[in-house]
Amino acid sequence: MSITSEIVNLKVDDGTTMRAHVARPAGAPRAGLIVFQEIFGINPHIRDIADRFAAEGYLSIAPELFHRSGPGFESGYTDMAQGIGHMQQLTDAGVAADIRAAFDWIQAASPAKKLPTAATGYCMGGRCSMLAAMTVPLACGISYYGGGISPSPFNPGLLGRLNEIQAPMLFFWGGLDGFIKPEHVKMVTDGMRAANKPFASLEFSDADHGFFCNERASYNANAASEAWSITLAYLKNYAG
Repeated sequence: MSITSEIVNLKVDDGTTMRAHVARPAGAPRAGLIVFQEIFGINPHIRDIADRFAAEGYLSIAPELFHRSGPGFESGYTDMAQGIGHMQQLTDAGVAADIRAAFDWIQAASPAKKLPTAATGYCMGGRCSMLAAMTVPLACGISYYGGGISPSPFNPGLLGRLNEIQAPMLFFWGGLDGFIKPEHVKMVTDGMRAANKPFASLEFSDADHGFFCNERASYNANAASEAWSITLAYLKNYAG
């Protein structure tokens, strides 16, 4: 399916302006999708993911979450210091405002009212997908190796807010992930069960953190291909 892509500027309800990469499918979209970044910005990989989803029929938007501290920021995958610095300046209130802006843009941009909209994200973006499921009426949320859902050195996590989740969640984890360890994954899945929230959780035992990104040394082609297929099936089931 042919697509078109562009950069748009969104007004956020805290008074800031946020750039976002938008990828539009040809014809009417089957659903909307918010794509949340890693710490490396809205870089070519994240733009490519949004474009790939658009080719599957999803009106996709990747909001620039670092717009307050580093508008236009992008970095390579071997330079983590700057991205971590920007991430540490994020607040859940600020990200929630960004989520609302991206969600509202999809609704306004679609010819169909109340277009079903989902979210997916990678690393810190996986945490944002869960936060989105607490903030706006998502059809579903998908988290790839979401850091900071359980308590981390950077934030207190989201486990105390799981009762706020309004949508089914799909989690992907890497069994070799040195950042998100088995005990962290267990905290998330146990918390989801305790909160009686619908979810699926899948671990690729031979995959590391960042396994979906073909620009990282940790890329795992088999895990990435299988996760992509499962992601599309999950979106089809819940978003359309």
